[in-house]
Amino acid sequence: MFGRRRNLIRVPRDLATVTRVDQAAEADPASLGVSDKDVRRIWSSIEHLYRGGTQPFVSLGIWRRGECLVKRSIGHVSGNAPGDPVGGRAVVGTPDTPVCLFSASKAITAVLIHQLAEQGYLSLEAPVADYVPEFAARGKHRVTVSELLAHRGGIPRVPMRKPDPAILFDWDAAVDMLCRAKPLHRGGKQVAYHAITGGFILGEIARRVTGQELRPLLDQGLRTPLGLRHFTYGMAPKDRHELAQDAFTGPVPPWPVGLIAKRALGVPFEKVPSISTDPRFMDAVIPAGNIVATADEVCRFYAMLLQDGAWQGTQVLKPETAQRIRMPSGNRQLDKTLMVPVRFSEGLLLGDNPIGLYGRNCSDSFGHLGFINILCWGDPKRDLAVSLLTTGKPAVSTHLYQLARVVSSISRIPDA
Repeated sequence: MFGRRRNLIRVPRDLATVTRVDQAAEADPASLGVSDKDVRRIWSSIEHLYRGGTQPFVSLGIWRRGECLVKRSIGHVSGNAPGDPVGGRAVVGTPDTPVCLFSASKAITAVLIHQLAEQGYLSLEAPVADYVPEFAARGKHRVTVSELLAHRGGIPRVPMRKPDPAILFDWDAAVDMLCRAKPLHRGGKQVAYHAITGGFILGEIARRVTGQELRPLLDQGLRTPLGLRHFTYGMAPKDRHELAQDAFTGPVPPWPVGLIAKRALGVPFEKVPSISTDPRFMDAVIPAGNIVATADEVCRFYAMLLQDGAWQGTQVLKPETAQRIRMPSGNRQLDKTLMVPVRFSEGLLLGDNPIGLYGRNCSDSFGHLGFINILCWGDPKRDLAVSLLTTGKPAVSTHLYQLARVVSSISRIPDA
């Protein structure tokens, strides 16, 4: 077992006591062109990640050729974070435990915006100011919806000298602040990851062009057609006992990682998990950061995109819409927030060759990160929809190698 001095969880000696497998949901690997050895290798990498002590709970979903290949979890949803008392009640999670997706929410919000464009409510090529006139202030009048989706909107940071997390819970105040903000970069030219900011403006566009709030729009556009239970912004109070609890684990982020994280998030990295436990966080709609879903639900979302917008006989998106959101938006560029080269589409993080975010030879893959430790993606080459949900929020530690090992093990699945 790990001690709490290292800000890690207690790892049980027998991992079977905290492992859950939905055998009824998982298809025979051979029927999907995958070997038992492939599945064992992938799950072994998950166990390796869990043994590292940074993850209280890990849930993994993998769909192949439109069918469930892996639906498993390991760990506790509460009671085993670094600050929890030894000997207290620890609740083991299941593959159906909902988790906050954090920034992996952006992919879903982006698809919702593309869906509204498909339905004629807006044009992705139009300036944001056509729908939210106040956004034109201080030289932002030419920024298009497409550019905002691709993190080229010029407002990557929360424009407050001393950011107050409470701004996340006041929609009108957040939108007003961002509309009045001076752009840090010329709109449309510079990639700079918009961790929180872009989502509010995209959400405001959706509200104004439809006259509806985002929750019912998401429900009508994606959650109901995909047959999902959770998959919405925040969580109703009556259901919150099911939610896996997030926790900061591992060492305090060193400089400059801590500085980059604070620049993107507006608050110190280690403080963000505690914000997510605030009831106001689950009451709020935060388009870039608070969708709650299970790993299997996220897999179904990406499987739909892989199938050109079709899901079990229903055309959720037009094929051209599903294809467009997977296409690169501009060339690879140094992201001025993350300070690494990144490939974006209009709303998604893209893979790369020979090695990228989603493993080896994954330039056609598309998806999103969530608070560094969550990874969800679709891989057309292997016909995989993957959702790796975690509740530990370390910044820089050995867990990065462990995460890379998980991704690498999945990318070794043969092409479809």
